[in-house]
Amino acid sequence: MNTKTETLSWKSFTELLKTANPPKALIALAMLLSLIQTAAGLVVPYLTKEMVDMLSQAALQSSLIILLALAFVAQAVSSGLSIYLLAYVGQKTVASLRKRFWEKLLKLPIPYFDQNRTGETISRLTGDTGAIKDFISNHVVSFLSDIISIIGSIIILTYIDWQMTIVLLFAIPVLTLIVRPIGRRIHAISRQLQNETAELSGFLTEVLGEIRLVKSFNAEPLEEANGAKGIDKLLTSSLREAKIYAYLSPIVQLTMMTVLTLIVGYGGVRVSSGELSAGELVAFLLYLFKIVMPFGSLAQFYTAVQKALGATERIRVLFAHESESSRDTKEVTDAHQPIHLRSVGFSYATSDRILHDLTLTIEPGKVTAFVGPSGGGKTTIFSLLERFYDPTEGEILLGDTAIQDFSLSSWRSQLGYVSQESPLMAGTVRQNICYGVDRDVSEAEIIAAAKQAYADEFISGLPDGYDTEIGERGIKLSGGQRQRIAIARAILRNPQILLLDEATSNLDSESEQLVQKALTHLMEGRTTVVIAHRLSTVVKAEKIVVIEKGRVSGEGTHEELLVGNGLYRRLAEGQFGV
Repeated sequence: MNTKTETLSWKSFTELLKTANPPKALIALAMLLSLIQTAAGLVVPYLTKEMVDMLSQAALQSSLIILLALAFVAQAVSSGLSIYLLAYVGQKTVASLRKRFWEKLLKLPIPYFDQNRTGETISRLTGDTGAIKDFISNHVVSFLSDIISIIGSIIILTYIDWQMTIVLLFAIPVLTLIVRPIGRRIHAISRQLQNETAELSGFLTEVLGEIRLVKSFNAEPLEEANGAKGIDKLLTSSLREAKIYAYLSPIVQLTMMTVLTLIVGYGGVRVSSGELSAGELVAFLLYLFKIVMPFGSLAQFYTAVQKALGATERIRVLFAHESESSRDTKEVTDAHQPIHLRSVGFSYATSDRILHDLTLTIEPGKVTAFVGPSGGGKTTIFSLLERFYDPTEGEILLGDTAIQDFSLSSWRSQLGYVSQESPLMAGTVRQNICYGVDRDVSEAEIIAAAKQAYADEFISGLPDGYDTEIGERGIKLSGGQRQRIAIARAILRNPQILLLDEATSNLDSESEQLVQKALTHLMEGRTTVVIAHRLSTVVKAEKIVVIEKGRVSGEGTHEELLVGNGLYRRLAEGQFGV
């Protein structure tokens, strides 16, 4: 990493920390305590020198023992308090970062999630912020105290015996020349290691999220092999990192042991000649350890710095990603207006054109149905209406206003979406019915919505009624039950525009009848757009739009299309035999 890149990384790191707003008073207090610990630590060897010299003269003073004991106590107390405060600061800072990270993730547009694995993104949220927390809690303030300890020890050693200090100082440039290039290598490997950890997390999350698919297709051996491949890849990088540490640690130890041996030998000669007292030699050795130990910490500090900077780069990239936005903050005051799609074209980032010059009108308070072959673009139209994506060409308007001119929250609050998958969250039935409702909801309202959705009867029969836990994605419920809870949720939300995406396609006949009754309640008085493969569910719609290869090939009532649209007639013949 060159100097310019390092400067940019440090700038990004400090800016990121500022946004996390760490408790500055606690940081200052932790630094003060750390300095007290360092100062007490520097006093101990000198007092030990005095004690050894007094013992050799059989003239030990009680005041010296008291001072030494006080230094030990001050060092222990300040050390314990500073460790806790730094841990507190680190945890508070990383919690703030994770909240910002999570807030940003929720505001990212759908295309981001199309292009990035969820598990990998979550690994960034936990792993990268964890690297920053480790740096703050374990290395920032200790780095300052280590530097002070080294400088203070060298000053005191120079005062005790400058000739032996020169021998000691010879090791510092040698260590610097060794550690710096190895540290750069550690940075590159650590960055690769973090990336591979995120990739593996993404893969594992994806597989476990679809574990029923894996088991139903006997794909355990395949996913076991894929997982083993990712784990082995991570192992290779981990071993490369371990190998560098294996080089670095013995070199540092060898250098310091060589210096220690030289000092002990040279100091022994000076003591025997009377140029150095026994107490001064003991103090010299103690101060030597106060230099050696921080040097080991400095090597760890350098590694932690590289990891934190690498994590910062990845977090910064995500924060720089454009969030969902509106051209204006206009509120939707009247959703009972026609929705116009004018010359709408759309293509996903990695695909061919999906919609081509699509023009149609969805009338307010009426049912408009989209039919046609799979892959024709019906679900894509829903995604555009929900503003998961913006049209590549053309525009969508509510009345005379482009829907992009409305604030996202205001526009989406007008929409109710019920899909064939009926997505539910882990939690209770009550929580799922109330999901996304931004007001206080009474028990009576919840029960009324469930009754309109024909869900109250089965909910009342659950072990804990509305407080029954339904499992991840509502797995403890049947498809029809999940669908009726989704409808109850939409009823409670009271949307003005209703989007139904194959809402009864996966149900048995009994469940379909109940869900169809619930949908009839839900559709009353609302602008309703329906995607349907089974024409029997939409034959009574005021308008049926035939979507074929991203274009409107016909629109009208069931009877009109039977006469005037060949594709619709073929679909009807296949399903009704007419």
